Amino acid sequence: MNRIQLDAASVLLPAADGTDRQILRPTTLDLTEQRIAVIGANGSGKSTLLRLVNGLLLPSAGTVTVNGLDTARDGRAVRRQVGFVFTDPLSQLVMPTPLEDLELSLRRLYPSGSKRRTAAMDILDGFGLAPLAQNSIYELSGGERQLVALASVLAVRPGVLVLDEPSTLLDLRNTRLLRERLAGLPQQLLISTHDLELAQDCTRALVIGDGGVVFDGPPADAVARYHQLAR
Repeated sequence: MNRIQLDAASVLLPAADGTDRQILRPTTLDLTEQRIAVIGANGSGKSTLLRLVNGLLLPSAGTVTVNGLDTARDGRAVRRQVGFVFTDPLSQLVMPTPLEDLELSLRRLYPSGSKRRTAAMDILDGFGLAPLAQNSIYELSGGERQLVALASVLAVRPGVLVLDEPSTLLDLRNTRLLRERLAGLPQQLLISTHDLELAQDCTRALVIGDGGVVFDGPPADAVARYHQLAR
């Protein structure tokens, strides 16, 4: 079982006037559930919370640990355990084709080029992407790009998968495909989303408001609280 812990973790970032702005208030959480949704308005602190989990952002105070590893002291080890999928897949797909991107992800696991290519094709095939292996990333649909990004992150076998609004750029069909794919994953998932149906696929949900957790509990209750805050 994976365990993500925040102990009074807070984030301050410099503001334009030279002062520090509190982006995340001191937050204490113990996250062990298989699927956890994070919902809230834009600018509420959702992405900040997610970026703390794999060390993309370090707490200004307090600590964040993943399976006992401190993100500040053990950042490299944490990032081997925690995969991160960004809202826009083009921000993380750095190679010209899906096949090359998968091969890049697999370079540590498979030093041999031929074995790496075979493994990359097997992964793409598992996502239904093998026919697109040699296509330009820019020729793919938004849904196809998101699946390639997800495949590239999962290729290194993280135990925890963090997804920052993964369905924002997707149409209804591709959102359904993404939900089906996520439902079958064995990893612990932490998903920031505005898609309240996706949030209710989870077993626990956090509502973020004004830089802090304002609700923590069952997804249906979290969605009801979010509607109250949006009035």
